[in-house]
Amino acid sequence: MTSVMSMATEAQFHVLAVDDSLIDRKLIEKLLKTSSYQVTAVDSGSKALEFLGLDSNPASVSPEEHHSQDIEINLIITDYCMPGMTGYDLLRKIKESKSFKDIPVVIMSSENVPSRINRCLEEGAEEFFLKPVQLSDVNKLRPHLLKGKAKEDQPNNINKRKGMAEINSSTPDKTRTRFNDSIVPVV
Repeated sequence: MTSVMSMATEAQFHVLAVDDSLIDRKLIEKLLKTSSYQVTAVDSGSKALEFLGLDSNPASVSPEEHHSQDIEINLIITDYCMPGMTGYDLLRKIKESKSFKDIPVVIMSSENVPSRINRCLEEGAEEFFLKPVQLSDVNKLRPHLLKGKAKEDQPNNINKRKGMAEINSSTPDKTRTRFNDSIVPVV
């Protein structure tokens, strides 16, 4: 019974939504919750960094922030244009972080500026959504969440497991090839 409950908890992804506009923040929060995501919404890039425990203020290491680091974030969706720290700046700080660099980041903006979009994608953003964000956009998040989750689950064992899988999968093929070669001359 407990394993069923833990599977259900695992299946719910946690998204950090960052937008200075209350209306846009509420909209993205509603769309994400409609799609069964757990959502934490903040109104600035600096508050997002604080929530993640990445803020540069050394005096701000408090038990609250330490607790927020224990909360697993599977994806960050952020507005591009925000006062203080832009979504692009937030993206760069996340991708420079050892702890959070593998978390998928999606940028959203009401301005369709190709150079801005390309710059964000080149810096590591998974997607760039034009506002208003719609349910069809939110539906595009799941593959990125799954990819991010896989990286988080196996950060150090990917090569070892892949190596073992390659050995195990290549052995039967070699055996079959030899077996087939030995049959060919007989036929």
